[in-house]
Amino acid sequence: MGALAALLLGDGRLPVGGHTYSAGLEPAVAAGLTRDRVPALLRARLRTTAVTEAAGAVLALRSAHRTPVAYEPVQRALAARMPAAPQREVSATLGRGVHRLARRLAPDHPAVTALAGLSPRPLRPVAFGAVMGVTAAELAHAVVHDELQTVAAAALKLLPGDPLDSVAWLLAARPDAESAVELALAVRTPDGLPARAAPLTEQWALDHARRERRLFLA
Repeated sequence: MGALAALLLGDGRLPVGGHTYSAGLEPAVAAGLTRDRVPALLRARLRTTAVTEAAGAVLALRSAHRTPVAYEPVQRALAARMPAAPQREVSATLGRGVHRLARRLAPDHPAVTALAGLSPRPLRPVAFGAVMGVTAAELAHAVVHDELQTVAAAALKLLPGDPLDSVAWLLAARPDAESAVELALAVRTPDGLPARAAPLTEQWALDHARRERRLFLA
């Protein structure tokens, strides 16, 4: 079930609210990003925010296997690495969807019940860590793949073109995706969580939060 569970976590059709998220593509398009620059955006996110999110999920998964389960250090470390308030809010909103899934799968498991104690809500990487049945490597791959497929799926709505281009983008991004997974798995403590700045993405997120017309949360 481990490999299957990882595939489900990385599937954009999983009913956890991922369809409301463009992984920063819509704010980038509003700022002038063109279709030919999508591969560059993917590479940038794989070298920054994707590493942090995947590492945070892996740390949360490791915490879920300890007694007692203590997600708070990971939650605080992740929040500190999301300086733009809209990014934290979106992560918490998406985390609520993953938490709902975890409650349906194993409502009484300590790894799931511990999520309820996080304020205001578990951030998405932390909630991913509570979905048991996957290894750290499988989870890291799922989080990184989710980042890629989210951008690719959103591009079909925001920057229409040949859908096969999306497949080419994902395949071309494989080296950076594998590197992101390796970096995430190497993180051992919340203090060691990468803080790879993406200031332009953060500014776009702030601008996006003020827009009245948008398709995606972020």
